[in-house]
Amino acid sequence: MGDLRFDGRVAVVTGGGRGLGRAYALLLASQGAKVVVNDPGSALDGDGADSGPAHDVVREIAGAGGEAVASTDSVATPAGGQAIIDTALERFDGLDILVHNAGIVRRASLAQMTYDDFEAVLDVHLRGAFHVVRPAFPRMCDAGYGRIVLTSSIGGLYGNHEVANYAVAKAGVIGLSNVAAMEGAARNVASNVIVPAAVTRMAEGIDTSAYPPMGPELVAPVVGYLAHETCSVTGEMFIALAGRVAAATVAEAPGVYRPSWTIADVAEHLSTIRDMSEPVRFPVVPDGHGDHIRYSFAMAAAGHA
Repeated sequence: MGDLRFDGRVAVVTGGGRGLGRAYALLLASQGAKVVVNDPGSALDGDGADSGPAHDVVREIAGAGGEAVASTDSVATPAGGQAIIDTALERFDGLDILVHNAGIVRRASLAQMTYDDFEAVLDVHLRGAFHVVRPAFPRMCDAGYGRIVLTSSIGGLYGNHEVANYAVAKAGVIGLSNVAAMEGAARNVASNVIVPAAVTRMAEGIDTSAYPPMGPELVAPVVGYLAHETCSVTGEMFIALAGRVAAATVAEAPGVYRPSWTIADVAEHLSTIRDMSEPVRFPVVPDGHGDHIRYSFAMAAAGHA
């Protein structure tokens, strides 16, 4: 059985010149997609520019018989995001798939992180996501089709030392994807989050000698599925790490209802408040926000009955 194809589809991959993004671009192109390989070629901290990586991937795709075009605009500005999407529309006359993978790293402890380093990372990861989703989303809705894949991280889910900027940005991306999923559901526009881990240049300075195989090729098929027309989920998160693929979700304890609370009441009931033995989940689509509120309201109504 052959792998799922993307014939006739147009994809944009930000950060597509190296690492995970390169793997995504190569896989989509190998299965028939026309790909905009976006990468300004900056250093790991976001400084500088080099058009080489994006063009190298385009040449690799073309050499294998695929179609691709390079984009070296930066996602860090609204104009850059618009230019990236315009490249797909002008060169391939459409846009079906958006994978936002671009990222930089600037490490510092929370006590020492500068505002410049905080803002620079948010500009690429979080604002960068909005800068490409904003022009792409209405186009997809008008066309009645779209697949959006945004990139979070373990740091966004659980935090990590010396990356408060990265953790904040990657957590924010989840909220953006959820809104795109809710607002796009009626227009066949799906949006999901990939939470990847691979040994790429992002791992510089980390001892990976004891790691199991963690190449980008173990992540790319998950992104490929989320980008495919047969993808049956939206508003979800998927982990891809060292060959493990798993769904991640926000879950709540059932909780405790009282008609009034004191500080002492919270302390007294803390074990039940935190009891996750029967977790409650509210799928983003069709109405996780409303379902959450209705669940709490129902407990209040039952308590007053």
